[in-house]
Amino acid sequence: MDAILDIARRHNLYVIEDNAQAIGATYTGTDGLPRKTGSLSHVSCTSFFPSKNLGCYGDGGAICTNDDNLADKIRMIANHGQSKQYYHDVVGCNSRLDSLQAAVLRVKLRELDAYVDARRKAADFYDQAFAGHAKIVTPYRAPYSRHAFHQYTLKLEGLDRDKLKAFLAEKGVPAMIYYPVPGHRQKMFGGTNSVNLPVTDRLTQQVISLPMHTELDEEQLFHITGSVLTFTNT
Repeated sequence: MDAILDIARRHNLYVIEDNAQAIGATYTGTDGLPRKTGSLSHVSCTSFFPSKNLGCYGDGGAICTNDDNLADKIRMIANHGQSKQYYHDVVGCNSRLDSLQAAVLRVKLRELDAYVDARRKAADFYDQAFAGHAKIVTPYRAPYSRHAFHQYTLKLEGLDRDKLKAFLAEKGVPAMIYYPVPGHRQKMFGGTNSVNLPVTDRLTQQVISLPMHTELDEEQLFHITGSVLTFTNT
C-alpha cells in the first residue's frame, strides 16, 4: 500500500480500497504505525454480504472516506444522484442500506474484532497442521500485517486438486474452489486468447479453500486437517 499511495500522490490519483474481504485486518506501513484496512486510502468499499467477515442478513455494503466532498458526491450517487429530493445533479442509482440490515450490522460490528480473532485462531490451527508439508503451501503471513482470513486457501504441489475436493466432500468437508475461471479467460475480457498469464492459469488449477468461519471448533478442525492429510498420504 505504501508504494501504491506514493504513486497516487505523485500523479494526483485517488486510491479506492476494496475492503470487502479484508475488514478487520491490520496493515503496518513504513512509518511503523498499524492501521486498519479500509482506512489506508482515499475511499474504501466494504461488502456486508452474509458470508463476509462482517455480514448482514441479506445484501448490503458501505463506502467510507474522510474527504467531505467525496462523501457528498458518493451519497448523491447512491441516492438517485440527488442533492435534495427531486433535484438530480448527477446520474445515480438506488443503493441505500435498508434499516433491517443496518440493525443487524449495528450489533455485529461490536463483535468484529472477536470474529476476526476466531478466524485467526482457526488459521493458526491449519498452519500448524500443514507445517512443513512438501505438497501443501499455506497462506503467507506478512510480518507487516494481521490477516483477517475471509478465506483460508491452500496451494497444492503435485496433488490433484479436484480429486482432493471430491474426497473432502465424501468426508463432509465443504472445501471450495473460488474463481475457477480467471479474469483474463472470461468472455467479457476476450476469452481464452486474450492474454498469456501462465502463473494465473497454473494457480487456478492448484488452489483450494478450506472451511473458514467464526464457529469452527477443535473437533471440526481436526477432522478437516486429518482428511486433507489422509488424502495426501494415499
